[in-house]
Amino acid sequence: MENLDDFIDQSVPLNIVLQYYINFIPEILRLMLPVSVLLAGLFTAGKMSNLNELTAIKASGVSLYRFVVPFLVTSFLISLFAIYFGGFVVPQANKHKVDIERSYMKKGFVRSGSNIFFQDSPSRIVTISYYDIINQKANRVSIQEFDEQNLVRMLYRIDAKRMRYDSANSSWVLYKGIRRDFTDSKVMVQKFDSLAIGYLNFTPEQIIKKQRKPEEMTLTELEEYANELYKTGTDPTRIYIEYNSRLAFAFASFIVVLFGVTISANKRSGSLAIQFGISILLTFVYLVFMKLSQAFGKNGLLDPFITAWSANIVFFIAGIVNLFRVEK
Repeated sequence: MENLDDFIDQSVPLNIVLQYYINFIPEILRLMLPVSVLLAGLFTAGKMSNLNELTAIKASGVSLYRFVVPFLVTSFLISLFAIYFGGFVVPQANKHKVDIERSYMKKGFVRSGSNIFFQDSPSRIVTISYYDIINQKANRVSIQEFDEQNLVRMLYRIDAKRMRYDSANSSWVLYKGIRRDFTDSKVMVQKFDSLAIGYLNFTPEQIIKKQRKPEEMTLTELEEYANELYKTGTDPTRIYIEYNSRLAFAFASFIVVLFGVTISANKRSGSLAIQFGISILLTFVYLVFMKLSQAFGKNGLLDPFITAWSANIVFFIAGIVNLFRVEK
């Protein structure tokens, strides 16, 4: 229902609406996987406990440690699958979903990008007002070069109406522009009809990639993009957090099962629904903890790796402690 008004306002065809939600399914599956695995583990262990089957297993000499091994092994294998699914399958589906938003729902750009601003090198900033992806042509371009020893001092600035990539020479060609060179005493102005620049570090494909959302990128693309940002002097913290968070969230199934099954395996007064509620509440706390740590990390207060894995580390330790405390 969230996008219903956009579908109606833009007269999106029914087949496109169906494509949109079909491509939305993998993202929902990724988010629901830890809860689904937890519920499956709780139902199995809790039912066995309430029917005294677990008591019979313990009486036969099987310890609780041996009992939880199949749960942990299965959830670990599911977590390994979740790395591939969330890191490569889901981004491809998200890409199609975002393409539909851009093309049919007028969200973002339509076959083009606008207001693109990035750092091409530690001393160079590039601004593109409008980029035509189909024709690989940039409009209203500004290139600002600064002194590497004094980054507040501008050496020169180039402004052009258009810029097109020359694949034969691997260079960009600017058209109808002005170059201004700044010295301590004066400013030199030079107009040009065309100017070839071969030292820019980006290509049309990289411009398109810079406009892509992290949710559209696979794990490999996220890592490459973060490294590119680092090389150009741009802060890649958010991308590193996204990369590590996908890996950490994939292991959420293993963590919640480790923490939840040991609770459900002990027979307590109260119904199975109460045990479900307690474990679901703990899972909710786990997810909130993960989101809070991400917020601190994005503000630069925590290392990206610690930001992504802190919830897993804390709840893994709590799960191990709980495993040793329960009745064997």
